[in-house]
Amino acid sequence: MSHARLVLASTSAYRGGLLARLGLDFEALAPELDESPRAGEPPAELAVRLAAGKADAVAARCPAGTWVLGSDQVADLAGRPLGKSGDRAGAIGQLRAMSGARVDFHTAVALRQAGGGLAQALDTTTVLLRTLSDAEIGRYVDAERPFDCAGSFKVEGLGISLFEAVEGRDPTALVGLPLIATAALLRQAGFAVP
Repeated sequence: MSHARLVLASTSAYRGGLLARLGLDFEALAPELDESPRAGEPPAELAVRLAAGKADAVAARCPAGTWVLGSDQVADLAGRPLGKSGDRAGAIGQLRAMSGARVDFHTAVALRQAGGGLAQALDTTTVLLRTLSDAEIGRYVDAERPFDCAGSFKVEGLGISLFEAVEGRDPTALVGLPLIATAALLRQAGFAVP
């Protein structure tokens, strides 16, 4: 099994916490990548491109043989990508737009070996939000301040109360890193993941 260096191309506490659950030693580096969508780019393609771009950006700064894991999540509201809201007004706007709607969350993961190949996976989780009142949205946003989350909620916290249903194959994908796919990619690369 591999004793290679593993780097997470993210400084997200959410992704770091999820990757730590696999019991591997890793370090986290910021990818410094423009995450702007391209004109007409579908949300799933955006997530895949950004996950690979993050892995590539960090791998370019690492010695050959280093494994770099990049991930990105894009919320898809009727074909329109939703990113991180950034502030209270943005979060309220996103949650109003998603109220009573089905939203797909595309979470991509890319594993790049510096100087070598790339392996990727994509997980899509569908969330059905309840019809939310402005008062409910305001209370939620003030309680969790989900400004750094795609879709403006934290499923692992109080955000779960906003939903009627969640449909998907990997519950960790909605938090920001699909561990089922990530573990499979890491095993294929030779890492000792149970």
